[in-house]
Amino acid sequence: MRHLRRILLSSLLAVAAATPAVAQEPFYQNKQITLVVSTAAGGGVDAYSRLLQRHLGRHIPGEPNIVVQNMPGASGVRAANYLYNIAPRDGLTIGHVQRGTLIEPLFGNKEIKFDASKVGWIGSLNTEWNVAIAGGGSGLTSLEDARTREFPVAAEGPTASDHIYASVINNVVGTKFKIISGYSGKPEELLAIERGEVAGLIGWAWSSARAIALDRIKSGDLKVIAFLSPDKQPGFEHVPTVYDYARSDDDRQVLDFIFGPQALGRPHFVPPGVPAERLEILRKAFDATMKDPEFLADAERSKMDLDPFGGAEIQSRIDKLYATPAAVIERAKEARNIETPSRRADAR
Repeated sequence: MRHLRRILLSSLLAVAAATPAVAQEPFYQNKQITLVVSTAAGGGVDAYSRLLQRHLGRHIPGEPNIVVQNMPGASGVRAANYLYNIAPRDGLTIGHVQRGTLIEPLFGNKEIKFDASKVGWIGSLNTEWNVAIAGGGSGLTSLEDARTREFPVAAEGPTASDHIYASVINNVVGTKFKIISGYSGKPEELLAIERGEVAGLIGWAWSSARAIALDRIKSGDLKVIAFLSPDKQPGFEHVPTVYDYARSDDDRQVLDFIFGPQALGRPHFVPPGVPAERLEILRKAFDATMKDPEFLADAERSKMDLDPFGGAEIQSRIDKLYATPAAVIERAKEARNIETPSRRADAR
């Protein structure tokens, strides 16, 4: 009997050895990835995500189809909460939320259930700095003007960068911006400036402004009144930065914390709990995409600035941001707290 079993075992091993190994099908083959964008279609955030969406799939084994799902609402909180708490954790959902949303939990915002230190960071397309923009005929030519006179400015909502930045500048620099919230995104805010409904907006990504409105800026129809960054920007050295108006080192610490997330640029991530091997696949695909000639040509045609860095670097920057001393965060929290009307309130 033992002899018979040995013969059968030997035969099975021989058959197995003679059978060619079947290659494992890549996980992403015949799959679809959803890229959730936390703003409405048509703005800079959406444009960068769609640029990535058009090229990333070619560099993922299995070449999955990638579709964009816009999920605006509550200035990015809706998308952040969905991605962190509800979205599938299988590597088939990628997200992008506004940079300001990433530090909301540090302010004790109960509406957002999101921890930027626990998601899986894939990569960022650039390092981004925001600008303050005014209509050419608005009378608003500098932050100094707004220290002596009230100017209405457009914003999406309390957690949106254009709302937060205007509030902080009011409290730290001493401007008198009247923040009108409730706009759906930059296209609607720009229309409000054109109609004279507001004088400008405080917090528009410089790469987006250049891509969408550089001709209007050059013509004087729109005016860059300040860069919300520590350094002046090439070609616009005559434009001051918000740091030029800071009155103390304490002021600068607050500005560093509030404007620091801009250095994260256009970050993309997967929800927490995605298998490490799938996150690694997406990270490698992102890195390959950033070097892809077709991708680079597309970005150039679209006039989009690129300065990409990988997921590990994003994680490092997030960890540093989350290690900010509590005293600085508390002062920043106080600086951004301001009662502001909404468009609906103004309409009444």
